[in-house]
Amino acid sequence: MGRTNYEVVCSVRTAAIVASANKELRKRILRRLRAQSWTVEEAMGGAEALSLVEAGAFGALLLDRWLPDLEVAELVEIVKARHPHVQVLLLGSEAEERCVVERLSQSESSRLDFPKAQEPQERETKAEGSREPHGSHPLLPFPTREGNQGWGDEAGGIATEIKREEPLPGMIGTSSAMQRAYHLARLVIPRDTTVLIMGETGTGKELMARAIHNLGPRSRQPFVIVNCAAIPETLLESELFGYSRGAFTGAFQSRLGRIHAAHSGTLFLDEVGSLPLAMQGKLLRFLQEGEVQRLGSPDVFRVDVRVIAATNVVLARALSEGRFNDALYYRLCVFPILLAPLRERRHDILPLATHFLEALCRGAALPCKSIPYEVGKALEAYSWPGNVRELKHIVERAFILSESGPMLRAEHIDLPR
Repeated sequence: MGRTNYEVVCSVRTAAIVASANKELRKRILRRLRAQSWTVEEAMGGAEALSLVEAGAFGALLLDRWLPDLEVAELVEIVKARHPHVQVLLLGSEAEERCVVERLSQSESSRLDFPKAQEPQERETKAEGSREPHGSHPLLPFPTREGNQGWGDEAGGIATEIKREEPLPGMIGTSSAMQRAYHLARLVIPRDTTVLIMGETGTGKELMARAIHNLGPRSRQPFVIVNCAAIPETLLESELFGYSRGAFTGAFQSRLGRIHAAHSGTLFLDEVGSLPLAMQGKLLRFLQEGEVQRLGSPDVFRVDVRVIAATNVVLARALSEGRFNDALYYRLCVFPILLAPLRERRHDILPLATHFLEALCRGAALPCKSIPYEVGKALEAYSWPGNVRELKHIVERAFILSESGPMLRAEHIDLPR
């Protein structure tokens, strides 16, 4: 039997996310809020916190003053724009933590009021006088972004102006969500840092991984893909680590695993959230030691690979449910990047559809077809549960139905009801 509207609203009011790279801070907040009967999820960074906000019903988001992957002010702006019902509170000192927990426990709804933001002149006056110690304000208010202007200095120097980012090779989209993803990718490209790309199926996680590899210092080395959801559990270990001759029935010759094949290059673990628990432990050992041991062989090989993982599963939730190894989670979630679903970046829909259509026309040696206004509006109005992949298939079908016509018509677009 489904929950009533009253039960849903109550669950939202008592569900919160605490986001911090500081494990001890997260534990303190979890303990305090759970003592007040709140349901609390943890996140190590901003991208993971945003993924949780968008995947569930939460009334509050508690943020550390510093996050390893996103600017705090940027994350606040995203949450305010997409989920205005979620109250965002800032954490810092122990006094702030107690204040936040007290306000949440006393609130009759998830909608807590922010204190009024200081005017710039007031802040300058205060700065010229005695400076207050870090964390002296119970809550730090954040400004809102005006139109398409960049970030100001309203967050006390935390926010910086958003720089317009060019799309990564193979990727299309100029929405703010994609620009943030491009920016994060370019920050991590020159490093060997482990990257976790999060997003729904069909959002372009593999394209992002390829771009990071192709633009990085390992671009001339192998890019090896392991689809953790597509390989049967019984074969996964031998696929990853390889095996020696006679290791099992049918092993007539030795074989290197895919980890070894990626030596000096990049190993892309797609759908890593689908890994069985037993295999998670073995993968964790490789990530910790940088060594692989083939099945049936005592020999251990050192392997130098850059690891990029991708998941359409909210790993923090899988972690809390006991479906994912916590140590492996922290090893993979060093630098998370979130790819927003297509329904949240509607301005990218028409450019993507045009790109797919032009590619189909070139492949068929036909003059370029057009997408009329009413068809474009219909595409933008659809929710795209299958994301970019679904859009590509819809455009391909419409291209075939249009035959030799100069444009795609409404009758060619078959959108599910």
